[in-house]
Amino acid sequence: MSEMLQRLVAAGKRTARADVDFVREHYIGHPVGIRCSLAEDDDGNLLGFQSLIRATDGNPYDTPTGWGIVGTHVSPDAARTGVGSQLFEVTRQAAIEAGLEKIEAFIGIGNEVAQAYYERMGFRTYRTTETAVCKCWSADALDGAG
Repeated sequence: MSEMLQRLVAAGKRTARADVDFVREHYIGHPVGIRCSLAEDDDGNLLGFQSLIRATDGNPYDTPTGWGIVGTHVSPDAARTGVGSQLFEVTRQAAIEAGLEKIEAFIGIGNEVAQAYYERMGFRTYRTTETAVCKCWSADALDGAG
C-alpha cells in the first residue's frame, strides 16, 4: 500500500505522507476504522484501496462526529478502469452495515478527477474549505448511484 501511495506522490497525484508507518496508522490499524478494502489484479498486484473510518470529535477534516470518512487511492496504472467503483460498492455496504447515515469525502480543491469520481458515486458537495471540496454521500438518498 505504501509503495502504491509513493507512486501516486511521484505522479503528482498525492501530497500527503506515503510511508509504511502512515499506512499502518491511518489505514490498517486506525482505531475507528470500519473497513479498508484492497483491489488486486489476477497476479496480486495492488490496483487500489479505499478506507472507511468513523468520524470522531476533533478529526482533522472537521467531518461531523458519527459520519464516515472515506479515502480512495487508485494506482496510476489502474486509473479509470472501474477499480474505484468496485471499491465503493464494498465500502457502501460496510457503511450501511456499520449504521452510517452519511460519508464525507474531503478532496483537495484542485483534484478535479477525485471530485468527478465521488460525484459518480453519488456524493454531493455540501461545503468547501480554503483547501478542499467536501462531498457527502447519504444512505437515505440511495438513487442507484455508486
